[in-house]
Amino acid sequence: LLENGANVNARGDKYGSALQAASIGGYEPIVRLLLENDADVNVQGGEYGSALQAASSRGYERIVRRLLENDADVNIQGGKYGNALQAASSGGYEQIARLLLKKGADNGAEVNVQGGYYGNALQAASSGGHKRIVELLLENGSDINAQGGYYGSALQAASSRGLEHMVRILLENGADVNAQGGKYGNALQAASSGGYDRIVELLLENGADINVQGGEYANALGAASTRGYVKTVQLLLDNGADINAQG
Repeated sequence: LLENGANVNARGDKYGSALQAASIGGYEPIVRLLLENDADVNVQGGEYGSALQAASSRGYERIVRRLLENDADVNIQGGKYGNALQAASSGGYEQIARLLLKKGADNGAEVNVQGGYYGNALQAASSGGHKRIVELLLENGSDINAQGGYYGSALQAASSRGLEHMVRILLENGADVNAQGGKYGNALQAASSGGYDRIVELLLENGADINVQGGEYANALGAASTRGYVKTVQLLLDNGADINAQG
């Protein structure tokens, strides 16, 4: 096709470009061939925003390396995950996250950039329970209380998934237990909606406001009651939840 004049940078709908399509499929020989024929490594569009985000989301380290060698911009915005670092963090691909963060002395991935489904890389890693990536991001200056994304914060993301070890790490590193926003309004409501009693207890021990309002279920008691978690309802009542709270 290339020998017969196919446009290597023609735009598409689902994947944006041939390079992004090859990258999401893990087809390194095709990625190499397209780049050798002057494919634009930073062309934007499609589901993943860029070829680098596509490859990062699937853990294709060799393709990521090749794209970076061809000057892929690690901070291009757009697509499902907002940027390549969030994509790698969501999938738990530590080596790719390290590559993106270390790309050049002055142009490595911006650890706190906002956008995409999870809002930021830390929330993405926390949602997946990827401890080593969470630690890596925090070491590189990630804002533990950054707001945005589906869950509003990293702590709410971890709480909603029942990831007690991740909740502990975030709290130990200064996560705001009463941060507002996201689907559940706060971490306590998120944990209560899943019946994660150990996390509910942990959040309360760290000062969570049991009667704070907001989110899908209005408050933690409403979340546990709606989802039918009897033990969680009792736990909340024992700790002072307002049984007549409106929402």
